Amino acid sequence: MNTKNKSELGFGNIKQLLFKMSLPAILAQVINLLYNMVDRMFIGRIPDIGALALTGVGVTFPIIILISAFAALVSMGAAPRASIMLGKKENEEAEKILGNAFTALIVVSIILTAIVLFFARDILMLLGASTDTIEYSLQYINIYALGTIFVQLTLGLNAFITAQGFAKVSMQTILIGAILNIILDPI
Repeated sequence: MNTKNKSELGFGNIKQLLFKMSLPAILAQVINLLYNMVDRMFIGRIPDIGALALTGVGVTFPIIILISAFAALVSMGAAPRASIMLGKKENEEAEKILGNAFTALIVVSIILTAIVLFFARDILMLLGASTDTIEYSLQYINIYALGTIFVQLTLGLNAFITAQGFAKVSMQTILIGAILNIILDPI
């Protein structure tokens, strides 16, 4: 955790801080939207099977949102608490909170990955996959499930970066992921 006061939190003008912190957070959400858009653009253009494959990928969306929600569950509680401890100059306590959140994110990602990999077919059929789309859904969600740990750590730990007053850095880490996704999609 950052123990130096490089951030303006606690010292700067509140209106300016609100703008400085909210603009990168909003942009990060827009960048996050790019992940899905780019994936869908490539999948939808696959000759002969694009429409079915796109429908199959669409069925996976609730699972993807659920995985993101678990990262938010951990980070939205832990990051503000760590920020409060930093404000109180209780850096060791802030580091313990970060360490516990990191451990929780790892454990949650292992559990979610196992659940998705073992029960994907049943879950996807419950979510509306058909016999025509299930194979596309499974291919997509199995690959996504293997990356759950990265999703959990990125989303979960980014909140700690933002909570220290570095919303721009947090946005940049999301931008790196989006760029890599755009590069890797055609591959």
